[in-house]
Amino acid sequence: MQAKTLLLGAVLLVFGAISLIALREVGYLGIWQSGLANWGAFQVLVDLIIACALICVWMVVDARQRGANPWPFVVITLFFGAFGPLLYLLLRLRQDRGASLSAT
Repeated sequence: MQAKTLLLGAVLLVFGAISLIALREVGYLGIWQSGLANWGAFQVLVDLIIACALICVWMVVDARQRGANPWPFVVITLFFGAFGPLLYLLLRLRQDRGASLSAT
């Protein structure tokens, strides 16, 4: 389980660094405008919106099964993309590790 946490943390850090560079270069609205630049970019934007929507549905269902509140992560996903699911998965792994430690 530690390897999963390290991998997710590394992905979050690298994605965060890439996002900060993009924000510095073009700004938040510039990132969205890039997705509207041509049909190829628009297809990628729509694909990401669909993927994030599906991930949000999964987070809500999974969190309800676990008795957790998914809405902060859904909001983060709506405004900041993959940061929401990555943070949700990190918290979920942490909770699973805590539950398995207390069960032994």
